[in-house]
Parts: sequence; structure tokens; C-alpha cells
Amino acid sequence: MAELVGKSVQEAKRVILKDKPKAKIVVVSARSMVTKDYRPDRCRGTDTMASGCADSSPMLPPYILPEDGAASCYKEFVLDAAAVLPEDGATRCKLMEAASWMPLSYSRKAQDWAPRFLGPWAAAHPAHPLGPALDGPLPFSLETGYVEVEETHGVELFYYFIESERNPQEDPLILWISGGPGCSGLNALFFDIGPLKLDVAGYTEGLFPRLFYFEASWTKVSNVIFLDAPVGTGFSYAREAQGLNVSITGTGRQVRIFLERWFVQHPEFASNPLYIGGDSYSGITVPVTALEMANHNPNGELNLKGYMVGNGLTDKNCDDGGRFPFMHGMGLISDELYEGALDSCVGDLVSTPKTTECAQALQAISEATSDINPMHILEPLCEVEYLQHSTPNRIFATRLLVQEENDEPGSIFPRTASPSLPVDCRASGYYLSDIWANDAEVREMLGIREGSVGIWRLCPTLLHLRMDVHNTVPYHRNLTQRGYRALVYNGDHDLVITFVGTQAWIRTLGYPVVAPWRPWYSNRQPAGFTTEYAYNLTYATVKGGGHMAPESRPKECLHMIEKWTSPAGRL
Repeated sequence: MAELVGKSVQEAKRVILKDKPKAKIVVVSARSMVTKDYRPDRCRGTDTMASGCADSSPMLPPYILPEDGAASCYKEFVLDAAAVLPEDGATRCKLMEAASWMPLSYSRKAQDWAPRFLGPWAAAHPAHPLGPALDGPLPFSLETGYVEVEETHGVELFYYFIESERNPQEDPLILWISGGPGCSGLNALFFDIGPLKLDVAGYTEGLFPRLFYFEASWTKVSNVIFLDAPVGTGFSYAREAQGLNVSITGTGRQVRIFLERWFVQHPEFASNPLYIGGDSYSGITVPVTALEMANHNPNGELNLKGYMVGNGLTDKNCDDGGRFPFMHGMGLISDELYEGALDSCVGDLVSTPKTTECAQALQAISEATSDINPMHILEPLCEVEYLQHSTPNRIFATRLLVQEENDEPGSIFPRTASPSLPVDCRASGYYLSDIWANDAEVREMLGIREGSVGIWRLCPTLLHLRMDVHNTVPYHRNLTQRGYRALVYNGDHDLVITFVGTQAWIRTLGYPVVAPWRPWYSNRQPAGFTTEYAYNLTYATVKGGGHMAPESRPKECLHMIEKWTSPAGRL
């Protein structure tokens, strides 16, 4: 291939294709540096992934490293050898051994290779999405991939898997489903319980968002799968549109299948204690999924020990009814407003008002609290003007981002826009996540299948999802009475799902108290309060926490989950 040196990319392509018409040429940019190809039509005998093939014990492919200041190099995959073509004025490109470069993790399908962010790569390549704010190698392994959970319509669930930084062979495995419904696994990875954060304070208009390592992550003490579920969430997709028509119970079934098949490819984690977790709307999804696993696990292949739900939607009457005594107790509404509403509405503050007096009393409360951030009553309510396609006009600091049907990639959050990103507004980070995940080279790095997902949104509206479960109290009763452990917790400054409402539905279980209300501690300070009930149910508040308690109180929540999943099992 020496005759190709010095030729333009197009000239080099013509030369190669003239000699080898079926050859496939792949661009490897300096940002992602991952070369991927799969040619099943020419995989024979002992061919390996280094030749674009796969066998029963796949080898790691080599990597192409540009030299002489080149932005990228080209590699042609052929059966017996690889031809490396220089670009951007480079005089040569270097083929790196897999052992000395960034390894890949083998995902379920042979043609899907997903990167692990390991080794010295991120620190040595500041142009990479993970590089600028990272000093040295990442202290954890990150794997991405797909698992097919329904063959008829081709439903593929996408995941991010991070091994525990402590003892991955023995630490618990948590499968985390973000709320919404429809919030991506990146929602939890970036903003809730994961080890990466977007650098809002250091963001410069027009540049690529930077990430930094965050130590108070649940991956310090547990292995975590961040799952894009239900289908249509994040990078999960269906090859046929009918595959998007799924219910909450159907999602539980698909998540069970996901885990069963994931363990086939990761048998080393099959014996780890397994927990299902989530927050917000996952108060519905998590118990449904856990019960699905409990009901379809005759041989104990899934080592399910329990589940955890934070500020979870559970029972509408309790959840909604808890907001009014919460607002009153927190000093957001006066005695007169609260007692007037109780009198006018005859104690029913949840149902549609039946009288004008009741409607007026509730309207007065709404007006008095309209500028309160419901996700965390002590944090500012931010008007995020750059979310031009979101409704209503005033955007609360939430993840309820609505995608228009005619949106095209890049139309909602143009790079040339000039948004003000206030550091004290959590929505600023949500905005940057859209930029990050919609970047073409990030998608290549993550192994996203081309054409599978258009515009990525942190929390899109899943119009196809059927809400066939509206109350999960029976699921909690079923699971706990069968011996599964449950942790139910509330950030105590959340107005969306209040600790008042959560305690109300827990009381409907009728469980006796085993250990009465007491403080639990983090760093020798009260971090909240807890009550232990019969049937392995633990309830806890997180002092100062909001709707996503780990987002606002990360260190305390890390200690909470470490204690609860420990052999002692108590906060």
C-alpha cells in the first residue's frame, strides 16, 4: 500500500476499491479512535475481529493512532491484512496493539463492539469527550451495548455498565431504571448515582461539553447497569414501529429478558446480589419489574435480593394528597390557606373540585406556590429559555423535555445558540447532555447503531407507552411478604413525591414497626431518618434531598446504599 501515501482520501479510496471492490473503508477520528467493522460474509475458519470477523473467543481489534499531527487515519479491513491510510497531511499512521491501547468490551451480538474507557487513553487525548477534565486514566470500567429482548419486532435495549470500584466480584449488582417514564440511563449516570458529571461551570459556548469524574457515585460500592428502558428511551429502539407499542408490564417482562441474556454474556456477575432500583416514575416500573423477575425465576438464575425506590410514584391518592400537608408543614402555605382548602373541599384535595369554593381555595394555593421549584423547594426555579420546543413556556428544573414530531437532529439545541447556563440551575446540565449525546463521534464511541435513533433526548415523552399499572402498593406487599428486601426513600424537600405521601401509602400495608423512627448518619451527622418495618421493608428520608435525592445529597445517599446493601443491612 505504499503507493497510497500522499494521495488524497478520495484518490486512495478509488485505488483500493478498484483493486478490491468489496473492501470497506472506515474512518477513525482522533476523538473516538475506535475502529469497528463486521463482515460476516468473509468470516471463515480462524478469522477474528481483527479482520472484521468474530469467533467463539473474540480477539480485541487493533487501533489506528494518527501521527504527524493528523486528525485521523483510515483503515481498510481485508481478510488477511489491514491497510492504513494517512490523512490530513500525515506521512504515516501507526497500528497499535490492543493490549497497549483502549480495550473494547464484547457485547451480546458479534457485530456490536462497545468501548471501555480504560487505560491512559482519556488523559492522552484531550479532544475526546471524556478527556478534557480527566487527569489520568478513569478509575472505573464502562461498557455499553445492546441486548435484544423481543425478536418479532426487533426490540433492542441499550445499556451502560460500570463495574464497582471496590470489589466487582462480590459487590451487589444494581439494575437502574430512570424515571420519566422515558428518561435515559444517562440521566442517572450523569445526574443521579453515576461517576461522571457534565462541567456546567466550565462550559464555553460553541465548544464540546466536558465531563469530570465524580467520586460520590454508587459505583464506588456496587456494579451498576444504567438501562435505557422502556423501549424508545435513550438509545433503545425497535427495528419495526410495532415494537414501540409496549406497556409497563410488558416493559417489566423485557427488562427480565434483558437481564437473563445479559448474564449469559456476563456469567461472572450472575452470583452477585441483584437489586432493581430507580426513582420518580420508576416507583411504578421498579416494583413491576421486580415482581416479574420473582415470578419467572424458578431455578434461581437471577439472584434477586430486593429493590429500592426513591421518591417514587406509587399511589396517586397518597402521592397527590401528601403535597398539601407537606406545603403547610414546610411553611409554603399559611394555616388559613390550608384549613380553608380542607373546609371548602371537605377534606378531599385530590379529586376534581366539586364546588366553586373548593376550586378557588386550590387556586389560591397554586398561586402562592407558583414560583417554588417542585423538584427541590430550596433550589431556584429556572426559566430555561433555550428549550424553545418545550412546553409550558416556564420550564421547571425537571427532565420533562417534549420532542416535536418534525424535529431534526440539531434543530432544538443549535451549537451556535447563546444560552446562559446558570450554575445553580440543574437544567443547565440537562441541556449539555443533549449536546453530548447527539454528537456523531460520541455515538460512534458508544457503539450506537447508525439510523437506530434520531434526536436523542434526556427524557422524551413516550407516546407509545401504555400505562397499565397505576398503583404499585400491591406489588410492594407481594414482594416483601415473599422475602425480598425493599428500601423506600424520600428526599425530604421534594414537592412532587413528598415524604408525607410516601409514608401514607406505607401505612396502608399495615406492617408492624420493627425499629421505630430514628436518625441515620453519614459522616457522623444525621443524614435523614429511618423506620424499619416487618417483611424487610426499610423507609428512610434524606435530609435536604430533592426529587432525585442522590443528585442533591450524593455523599449521604452513597452511604445510605452502602449501609443498606451491606451484610448488616441497616442504615
